[in-house]
Amino acid sequence: MKDSYDNIDEYIADLQAEIKENENCANHYYNLGVALLSKRDWAAAESAFLDCVRNSPRFAEAFVQLGGICLQRGDLEGCKRYNEEAAQCRPKFPAAAANIGFVHLQLGEPEPAIKALKKALKWDPDFVQAKASLATAYFMVEEYDEVLQVCKEIIKKEPAFAPAYNNMSLAYFEKGEFDKAVQFADEAMKLGFDVAPPYLEELKAHRKG
Repeated sequence: MKDSYDNIDEYIADLQAEIKENENCANHYYNLGVALLSKRDWAAAESAFLDCVRNSPRFAEAFVQLGGICLQRGDLEGCKRYNEEAAQCRPKFPAAAANIGFVHLQLGEPEPAIKALKKALKWDPDFVQAKASLATAYFMVEEYDEVLQVCKEIIKKEPAFAPAYNNMSLAYFEKGEFDKAVQFADEAMKLGFDVAPPYLEELKAHRKG
């Protein structure tokens, strides 16, 4: 294969040619799947990742990608199942644990979400998306001080991560600290976050001036 390509279609064609020469190379199937994802060709990408794991049944990254495709089409259980496969293939795989936690959140199951997300962060303490999901999970179980602690950790590493400011606003509101709730909601909006209109209406009563 070449070191560089003029466009993604040339790269895909080269991978397909390589696969014809060696139909058992899991890496080629995986790379093909990633390339097809960049074109949003979900069905063809799924087929490539399935071929990858047929040839290498412990290729954890491919299971994570398959989970992502399931999530794209709204199949939460499929996403969770594939990420559980990835976690079995590679213990201490932060991406798989974080994705499992995210699915539990979407299913309204904060307790198992917290457990999975803590695992992800144990193995990758700087995993910002996992921290953001953990903050949401803590909010769902009304652990508002935990929400604030996690969000402050996020902002320390990623000062422009808008969802963290929104979660801080929500937590301060529930704690009755309305000035801070207003402050952090406004900060979230400055950074481009779409704060929920009903919540903004609630905040109006607590704005000064």
